[in-house]
Amino acid sequence: MESYLTGVDQTQFRVISLPPFRAASSGVDNVCDFSNDSILGKFDAYFSAIQVSDRDSFMPRDFLYYDEEKSGLVWAWALTEDMDDGGNEVISFDGGYYLTYVYVDGDDEMSGKRYKEAISYIENSDVFELDIRPGHYIMGHIITPSEIIKAQGFAQMENFVPIKFKEK
Repeated sequence: MESYLTGVDQTQFRVISLPPFRAASSGVDNVCDFSNDSILGKFDAYFSAIQVSDRDSFMPRDFLYYDEEKSGLVWAWALTEDMDDGGNEVISFDGGYYLTYVYVDGDDEMSGKRYKEAISYIENSDVFELDIRPGHYIMGHIITPSEIIKAQGFAQMENFVPIKFKEK
């Protein structure tokens, strides 16, 4: 099968499907502060203390995104039926298709490069288009286990760009 994007390494992206889900939410943090006493810091402490069962440990549960309408970062933790929301606001995600890519967390140059490549890939696709809308944003998730981060000194971030099939 011939690529519709000549010269693009199509293996640098994955296209996945996330089901609709309910999530505990940090609420909007307009200053993007990750310190311990901040909105995001307290939310990190909440979900980091959750002991996830083996059946739920294989999928990403936390997603960080920028809420364009409220101009701030929001951290969400995907809940199962038996998880405590910790008194946090519970929100609903529509789910859908996402194009994903990976980079070293904190490498802003590579993050920007991968983002531009992903957007270009989508814009030049005969199949997909962006699906960014209120409540449906680009999200990120640290995919590296904490013990690996500690051993190697860095984490990998996976970003999720919402896409949908092009209208015909």
